[in-house]
Amino acid sequence: MTSALERVRAICRELPGVEERLSYGTPSFFVQRRMFAQFWDDHHGDGRIALWCAASALAQETLIEVEPETFFRPPYLGRRGWLGLWLDHGPDWARVTRIVGGAYATVVGH
Repeated sequence: MTSALERVRAICRELPGVEERLSYGTPSFFVQRRMFAQFWDDHHGDGRIALWCAASALAQETLIEVEPETFFRPPYLGRRGWLGLWLDHGPDWARVTRIVGGAYATVVGH
């Protein structure tokens, strides 16, 4: 698909026990049968590339408030604290890696 997807796949594959499969028609990443991240390319025709990750409601609220050009509340899962991250404008991949690691930890910790 896109180089952004390949980077997200590589980040997720570094984490133990991760499985990738389609969920809602998009590449999604699971650990212990629970989804912790989804990659979206042109979600409902928005023309954007994004990553949705499990997060705490506080992290979601704080990051969106501080950096609304980078982070957003994704539809559907946003009400559960998930965090959206735009990937189509040169993201900081080290930061993406930390966010994915946090999403993984959020799911494994439950």
